[in-house]
Amino acid sequence: MIFADVATVDTAAGPFTAIVDSDGAVLASGWTADPEDLRPVIHPTLRPTQLRQRDSLGPVTDAVLRYHAGDILAIDAITVRQFSGPFLVHAWEVLRKIPAGSPITYTTYAERSGRPEAIRAAANACARNAAALFVPCHRVLRTDGSLGGFRWGLPIKRWLLDHESTATKVRQYSRTLYLDPHSL
Repeated sequence: MIFADVATVDTAAGPFTAIVDSDGAVLASGWTADPEDLRPVIHPTLRPTQLRQRDSLGPVTDAVLRYHAGDILAIDAITVRQFSGPFLVHAWEVLRKIPAGSPITYTTYAERSGRPEAIRAAANACARNAAALFVPCHRVLRTDGSLGGFRWGLPIKRWLLDHESTATKVRQYSRTLYLDPHSL
C-alpha cells in the first residue's frame, strides 16, 4: 500500500489541493477541492493507494498560501516528484526555470527543452504535468500570445499570469527603491 498526504486550502484563485509523498515531495496539485481529481494524473509507479487528509502539508501549504498572497517565488524551493520518459522529465525541469512574470511560447519552450521541432511534444509536457503551480506550465502561451490550454481552466491560467505580472512589477519597483531611493 502506498500512502500519501493531501490538503486543500482556499486561495484567491479557488480551492487548491496538493498530494505529497512520505518525503513531502509534491506528486500532484491543482485548483480543485477533490483529491480524486488529482490521483489519476500521478504516474502509476508513484500513485498512492491511500490518501490521508491533513489540515496542512507544512512547507507545501505555506508556499501555496505565500504564492497566492504575492510571494511568487515561494513555490520555487518545493520538491516535486514526477515520473515519465526522459523528454518529459527534462521538459518539466525546464518549466521550473521559466521566471514568474515572464511567460514564453510553446515554440520557445520546445527550444529550451532541447527539441525545437517538437512543439507538440512540449505542449504535451504541459498537459501531462501533474504538479500544477510548482511546475508552472501556466507560464507557456501560444505563439500568438493567447493562453492555449490549462487543465484547471483558462480563467485560472489568466489569474496566475496576471498575479505573477503584478507581483513581478511590485518586486522590481521595491528593488529599485531599496537599491537607490534617490532614483525617483
